[in-house]
Amino acid sequence: MTARPISETVASLMPRARAELAELVAFPSVADPAQFPKSGSEAAAKWVADALRAEDFTDVALLDTPDGTQSVYGYLPGPEGAPTVLLYAHYDVQPPLDESAWLSPPFELTERDGRWYGRGAADCKGGFIMHLLALRALKANGGVPVSVKVIAEGSEEQGTGGLERYAEAHPELLAADTIVIGDTGNFRVGVPTVTATLRGMTMLRVQLDTLEGNLHSGQFGGAAPDALAAMIQLLASLRDENGTTTVDGLTGDADWDGLQYPEAEFRQDAKVLDGVELIGTGTVADRIWARPAVTVIGIDCPPVVGATPSVQASARAQISLRVPPGHDAAEAAKLLTAHLESRAPWGARVTVEQVGQGQPFRADMSSPAYTAMAAAMRDAYPGQEMQSSGMGGSIPLCNTLAGLYPEAEILLIGLSEPEAQIHAVNESVSPEELERMSVTEALFLRNYAESKKA
Repeated sequence: MTARPISETVASLMPRARAELAELVAFPSVADPAQFPKSGSEAAAKWVADALRAEDFTDVALLDTPDGTQSVYGYLPGPEGAPTVLLYAHYDVQPPLDESAWLSPPFELTERDGRWYGRGAADCKGGFIMHLLALRALKANGGVPVSVKVIAEGSEEQGTGGLERYAEAHPELLAADTIVIGDTGNFRVGVPTVTATLRGMTMLRVQLDTLEGNLHSGQFGGAAPDALAAMIQLLASLRDENGTTTVDGLTGDADWDGLQYPEAEFRQDAKVLDGVELIGTGTVADRIWARPAVTVIGIDCPPVVGATPSVQASARAQISLRVPPGHDAAEAAKLLTAHLESRAPWGARVTVEQVGQGQPFRADMSSPAYTAMAAAMRDAYPGQEMQSSGMGGSIPLCNTLAGLYPEAEILLIGLSEPEAQIHAVNESVSPEELERMSVTEALFLRNYAESKKA
C-alpha cells in the first residue's frame, strides 16, 4: 500500500481546503463574551456542523455544554465490525491581542511568504480542515475504513471545561477505540511528530487590597501600603534569580529523556532578543516539557497614559501555572494558592479565585495505534521517521477521555509547529504541513483499520 493515491487526492483538494479555512477563520470565535459577541462562536459552530452534514455524517448535533458554549458532534458509520476513531479539534480561538501588530487582519486568511495567516489557522481551525481532508481523500480512494466520530470543541482556549463536563455526563457519546487529538503539532516543519506528553494547567486570579481607596502619593506615599507594590513583590516570589518557578511545596527538577530542543533553535523559534538570557536551568526540553512553569498573564493596574500620582489601594493579577506529568493540577493549585496567601507582604488582604484547570497527560506509545501512525508518517514524509516530543501547553479534555475510556488509544498530532506562532500575533499555518498531515491522518486510519483485521 503506497501513499501516492492518497497524496495526489489531498493535493487536488488543497484549493478547496484553503477556501474553507478562510471561511472558518473569518468567524471571530473567541469564547469569552466579555471580549467578543457570542454570535461569532455560534456562527462558527453552525459552519462546522454544516461541513459534517455535507460529508454524510449522521447524528450531527450542536451540544450545549455547561460553560455556555457549544461543541459540535457528528458520526460517520464505517464498515460492519470496523473500529471507531474519534477525531478532535476545536473551533474557538485565542483573542487576536493587539490587532495593530498583525501584518494582515487576524480574521482574514492571508497568504504571505508561503504561509496562510489568520487567527486559528493552525490552532485549531486548521486541525478541523485536516480531518475533513483526510476523510475526503479516503472516500475518493475506496472509502473510509473505520467508523468516525468528530467532536469540535467550542471553548478549549478558555479552559472552562464545558466539553469535559458534558462528556462525563454522556460517557457513551465519545466512546471510541482510538482517539486522535488534532491540536498539537510537529517539532518543526517537515519533522513528523506525535506529542507524548502535555503539561496540565491551573489558572488563578489573585487580588490584593491594602487601603479603602487610592491616596495622594505625595501626602501618603512612603508609609501607606501600596497594593501595586505589594503585588509586584508577591509575583516576584514565584521565580528565583535564574527565573526558575518557585512555588512553595512544588518540586520542579524532572528531566526530559526524549527528543531534545537545541537552545539556539529555541531562541530563534521564540524570537528571543539578542543579549537576553533564557530563564530556568536544565535543558530547554526539561524546562518546557518536564517541569512546572508559572506565567503572569495579566495585571490590572493603571495604564501609563493618564496615570495619576496615587498610592494604589488594590491590584489584581492572573497567573497560569503549567503542570507536567507526575503532578496533580488540583494539588498544584492548592500549593500556588497557599504560596500567594502566605507570601503577600505587609499583611495585604489576599483573595484567590480559580478560573481554569486541566490535568497533565502522558500517552502510551507502545500501543498498536502508534505503530500505525509511525507507518503513516513514514509514507507521508519520505525519508523521515516519526519523532515524539512533549508539549508545554494543555488540552484538559485528554485526561477526561483517558479516564472515561481507559482502553482507548490516544494520539496527539496537528499543525502547531513553532513557525505557526499560535496564541501570538500573526498566527499562521504551513499549507505544506496541512497537506502532509492530512495525508498522514488518512493513511493512519487505513493502517489502523488493517491492523484491527489481523
